[in-house]
Amino acid sequence: MSELAEEYHLEYFEEEGFVRTECAECGAHFWTRDEDRETCGEPPCAEYDFIGRPGFEAEYSLEEMREEFLSFFEDHGHDRIDPYPVAANRWRDDVLLTQASIYDFQPLVTSGETPPPANPLTVSQPCIRMQDIDNVGKTGRHTMAFEMMAHHAFNAREEAGDRYAYQGEVYWKDRTVELCDELLDSLGADIADVTYIEDPWVGGGNAGPAIEVIYKGLELATLVFMCMEQNPDGEYELKDGNTYSYMDTYIVDTGYGLERWTWMSQGTPTVYEAIYPEMISFLKENAGVSHTDEEAELVNRAARLSGQLDIDDVDDVEAARGDIAAQLEVSTDELRTLVEPLEDIYAIADHCRTLAYMFGDGIVPSNVGTGYLARMVLRRTKRLCDTVGIDAPLDELVDMQADRLEYENRDTIRDIVRTEVEKYRETLERGGRRVESLAEEYAAKGEPIPTEELIELYDSHGIQPDMVVEIAAAAGADVDVPDDFYSLVAQRHDSHEALETTAEEEDGRFEDLPTTEKLYYDDQQRTQFEAVILDVFEREAGYDVVLDQTMFYPEGGGQPADRGTLSTDDVTVEVTDVQIEDGVVLHRTDEDPGKGGFVNGQVDTDRRRQLMRHHTATHIVIHAARQVLGDHVRQAGAQKGVDSSRIDMRHYDRIDRETVREIERIANDLVMENTTVTQEWPDRHEAEAEYGFDLYQGGIPPGEQIRLIHVDEDVQACGGTHVARTGDIGAIKVLSTERVQDGVERITFAAGEAAVEATQDKEDALYDAAEILDVSPEDVPDTAARFFEEWKDRAKQIEDLKEQLAAARAGGGGDANEVDVGETTAVVDRIDADMDELRATATAIVEEGSIAVLGSGASGAQFVVAVPDGVGVNAGEVVGELAARVGGGGGGPPDFAQGGGPDVDALEDALEDAPDVLRQVQDA
Repeated sequence: MSELAEEYHLEYFEEEGFVRTECAECGAHFWTRDEDRETCGEPPCAEYDFIGRPGFEAEYSLEEMREEFLSFFEDHGHDRIDPYPVAANRWRDDVLLTQASIYDFQPLVTSGETPPPANPLTVSQPCIRMQDIDNVGKTGRHTMAFEMMAHHAFNAREEAGDRYAYQGEVYWKDRTVELCDELLDSLGADIADVTYIEDPWVGGGNAGPAIEVIYKGLELATLVFMCMEQNPDGEYELKDGNTYSYMDTYIVDTGYGLERWTWMSQGTPTVYEAIYPEMISFLKENAGVSHTDEEAELVNRAARLSGQLDIDDVDDVEAARGDIAAQLEVSTDELRTLVEPLEDIYAIADHCRTLAYMFGDGIVPSNVGTGYLARMVLRRTKRLCDTVGIDAPLDELVDMQADRLEYENRDTIRDIVRTEVEKYRETLERGGRRVESLAEEYAAKGEPIPTEELIELYDSHGIQPDMVVEIAAAAGADVDVPDDFYSLVAQRHDSHEALETTAEEEDGRFEDLPTTEKLYYDDQQRTQFEAVILDVFEREAGYDVVLDQTMFYPEGGGQPADRGTLSTDDVTVEVTDVQIEDGVVLHRTDEDPGKGGFVNGQVDTDRRRQLMRHHTATHIVIHAARQVLGDHVRQAGAQKGVDSSRIDMRHYDRIDRETVREIERIANDLVMENTTVTQEWPDRHEAEAEYGFDLYQGGIPPGEQIRLIHVDEDVQACGGTHVARTGDIGAIKVLSTERVQDGVERITFAAGEAAVEATQDKEDALYDAAEILDVSPEDVPDTAARFFEEWKDRAKQIEDLKEQLAAARAGGGGDANEVDVGETTAVVDRIDADMDELRATATAIVEEGSIAVLGSGASGAQFVVAVPDGVGVNAGEVVGELAARVGGGGGGPPDFAQGGGPDVDALEDALEDAPDVLRQVQDA
């Protein structure tokens, strides 16, 4: 028996006549109404038994099945809620993509910190699971993009009292299984054929018993009963090797795959024909994939067995394909020829839906986080299209899915795809040379190119593994490509490490202190206050002063801390920094003001005013950028300052000067409108429902209530200080833009007095340039352009003259010394010119068929040696010998080298020794 075996002995199972059985194939325990049943019913223990024989009474489309499910649970006491985005990092900082409906409620609701939006509730949540990418197309059932239909109930044990945001039990395991049975029965399923497999669930530090619902060979749902948390002293050791104990909260976490329920209702060969019928037909026609009746029959028979190709269950997918071929009594090659183009087409359709979800929800391709995962999917999709012979532009294919999903930003989605495809082409051109070099290296070792090298090639250059195989084969190298290659790549970026978060240790000194009252939220314009000093803690340099209340803003949200003074009757101390830890504000001072007394606080007014201007201006700039560039633009980071501020934005292309001017114009129009800047503290769920997750531009705040800042139509959750009206900003001036990483553009700007000073500084630079050029400021651009063109022309003339001079010197005359070195003539000469002229002269001499040995004393003692092809003299060795004679060194390839040293006086002697050096090198 498993650690949680008793958890599965439900009253509902007993009342309905279920028996607990052990699968004869895999050993899993399951519950069934059929006493004679021997296997659990899930592949590879069984095959799909509904293909051609649908398991429900009626056929449903995706939309119809979704509505059937949600309506059923609404009729059974659940509130329907809207789905969340697929980018879970919009409301969480611990994960990237939404992989299950429970992600919508982690960590704040599942921990009991905040209540759920409804209890119980039902939702159909779009999800993306990158770990399934290598199974897509092969197993017939896996989709990387899918909708998890679900119902959830959030319960708390009675002994917990009111410690959590929800109390009591809504329902638990028996009712959950009963609802699943009732839903299946309402759709006409033969519930006697349904099995419930025991499979304890662990994830994210939580655990609990779970039940997989299997019908006719297909897993339709998973019923998770989250009731445990990881605990080193816990009494239950589960399958991940960790120990767990029971929690005060316990949560019904179910997942019903919309696509699989739809597939069950239609009985098509694979899930893809059921959920993407139009797109599959289009792709097959475009790629010229068609089958005879006999081939179609074979494909359908193979589809019933394709569940055996799951990379999570088999060690070698191709070996498993061979087993399927043997069962079908055909060769593996014949089966592969038939099904691989279909597998690619299925994957393309699924990946396009994934991309539509990602770009539709505002993910921008980049080299990190969700942007990297989107780029990975896009490049794999493009490669699949090329492999199977689809000539339709990828942006059109993604748009098909975006249209079906009813996204309104389809033009932006297509633009993103087109931009990324072009970047991919450029990347492949650069990366191909690296693959050739790597293939030659491993071919020489007699070793296959390992998986880590493949992943690095993909990470750095976007080179797909099948392309590496092709290039490596030409070099005689083998490649070790794992079946789960793309899953391994995704793991690098879809993890806690990929989020680059760090956990700081909490200081236990402040645990017993009350939360500091934050007066700066009551009146952001006020800078003077009185307070009581609760405690003073000595630091290595200075002191941490804790007050009962404060107007000093602690560093956070990209806004620097306030500075100022704290004054008692006896002393005035400088506040040099302000931090907050677990709700306690720490004022860092240069002296000890004393504990227990009253203190008068004074914030540096001018500094606070500038920080407020810049913080409000940050909201305005991102708002203006979204209006100009599109709603996909989201904040990737911000830093406010006194003299300037910057905001990093996710955008797929560079921001040109014309765009900057438009952003600046819209921002300043809003400033001149003198709109009121307001704050409110609504319920989190109400705020999310009204404004969406774009609220969280600057991070995800905790708590049931969140602080919203309204600036015109822009609404953001924000804890910073702001001006009262936009007119208080004065002006906003964009100073510069730059790409800080692929997919992230930085705008640096100044507001208020800093904007005026920045403008004046640029004007001063312009006037200085005008004075130097002796023209008016308006004429500086044209004059500078003219001078630049003249400079380029003169530089070209100088280069031409140098080449002519070099050719003349190479042609003979002058003081050049010509010596015989074997069958070749060597020209040894001193030319006191720069290195460019030396190199040009040496090249001209070599073109005449002679060895060139040239020296210059123009800048130290320098040498250039050039040798024609086929002459047995190593230029690098010659330069090394000559440079040593002038106290230096040098070298290079056998045909062209250069070097030198500081001893110019020894240059002539070195050149006189050159003939002997040449002969010694040749003899060697």
